[in-house]
Amino acid sequence: MSAQQTIEIAKSLPPRLLRFFQKYPPPSLFPSLSSQLSPAAPSATSTSTAETTPISTSTTTPLPSDANVSTSTQVPSTAPSNSLIPPSAHDLPYPNPFLPTKNFRTGRWNSPTFGLRQQADLVKLASAHDVVDLLPWTIKKPGEKERRRVERGLQVKGTGEGQKVKGKLWERTLKGRLEMRRQAMLNMPALIQEWKQKGHGRGWKKWPSGKAK
Repeated sequence: MSAQQTIEIAKSLPPRLLRFFQKYPPPSLFPSLSSQLSPAAPSATSTSTAETTPISTSTTTPLPSDANVSTSTQVPSTAPSNSLIPPSAHDLPYPNPFLPTKNFRTGRWNSPTFGLRQQADLVKLASAHDVVDLLPWTIKKPGEKERRRVERGLQVKGTGEGQKVKGKLWERTLKGRLEMRRQAMLNMPALIQEWKQKGHGRGWKKWPSGKAK
């Protein structure tokens, strides 16, 4: 994308998207930004990565080493237990504003800069202006929920192996009641014969009901 096309697109964007891109510029539009900001990000996160950064830059080219350091520091800090987040979500010269970040000093997690509703609104605006690819990764992007469903499968409680749905009360007791009815129908001839022998109801106390035993 040329600079002239970028300017034309920026003129047509709403102010909310312009403010977002000013604070979080797309790395694809500013390739020199990653080389300027990425060395500062590892040093701010931990001292160990700051010590390893000069070694990596001396052995390899600057851009690949910065990318490796950023992914090695960002992926564990933002999503250590969620493997469904793609590595491209952390390939940024700044922390992804749509993902939580961890404070290593306190050990606590910081909420995303933009909540899920704000993320959905930004994605809708970006989709309307055909710049949704310039946004950082978020679960609200088109096709992300379908991709996660394909990877994880249909996770409905009770459909897995060894699982069952709780169901309503009448559903849980249906099997027992049907068995009780079946036994009552099998014992019906003997019950009728006993009823006839006792005078066709005179002095009969055992009426054929579901509660009778």
